[in-house]
Amino acid sequence: MRTLSLAICLSLAGAGGAAQAQPAKNYEPQVGQEGKDVVWVPTPQELVDKMLNMAKVTPKDYVIDLGSGDGRTVITAAKRGSKAHGIEYNPDMVELAKRNAAKEGVSDKATFVKADLFESDFSQAQVITMFLLSSINMKLRPKILDLKPGTRIVSNTFDMGEWKPDETANAEGCSNWCTAYLWIVPAKVGGTWKLPNGELTLKQTFQMISGTLKSGNVIAPIKGKLNGDQITFSAGEGHYTGRVNGNSMAGTLKSGGKWSATRSGK
Repeated sequence: MRTLSLAICLSLAGAGGAAQAQPAKNYEPQVGQEGKDVVWVPTPQELVDKMLNMAKVTPKDYVIDLGSGDGRTVITAAKRGSKAHGIEYNPDMVELAKRNAAKEGVSDKATFVKADLFESDFSQAQVITMFLLSSINMKLRPKILDLKPGTRIVSNTFDMGEWKPDETANAEGCSNWCTAYLWIVPAKVGGTWKLPNGELTLKQTFQMISGTLKSGNVIAPIKGKLNGDQITFSAGEGHYTGRVNGNSMAGTLKSGGKWSATRSGK
């Protein structure tokens, strides 16, 4: 479904003058054709559906597809009632996707733009879909990790290195390119936090956290995980759940009672 990014050259036109090539109305992309960053291979519709299901896409979500190709993921999301947007480098693909959206009656919800992935702003998305190489994912990873906590990222086949997916699934009835990975952008909690009766020191590796909880003369090791802005961890006999809100977090103890913490250092 996507990934392409084809560099379209300027063609010479008329008596020595130059004019920019116009997207062809009868354009038909070829599987494996070269693009700016990757070749184009369409995502099977079965996996498109699986990816959107994994991300729990709803009509309230804004979905952005990085390397939108013929538009099928954007169009599928739009059919579910979501506002969806495709970023694609090849202008012929952009026009093809627009025509496909019109045929499916979702032009009001499905939009496409000719742009470079690395120069695009996708910070407003609740869901990002992509079918890129792992090397491209890695280049995008720092930007993705700076997105709002809870943003869902779904990738066809290719991972993001040491950042392990929160979920992996395979699409049934699919023969090639059938594995989907889901990541949920975690809140940033690494550093020192002050509690009313102690100090929390956290080390963060993507969605996984470790560290210590100090209360008086007692220091307990911590092991936990983030799911967007939701945090869970165990320290000694205590089991904590809560929500991160910038420089503060608060929640409840499994044994009863509440807890809260304020960031005091990085």
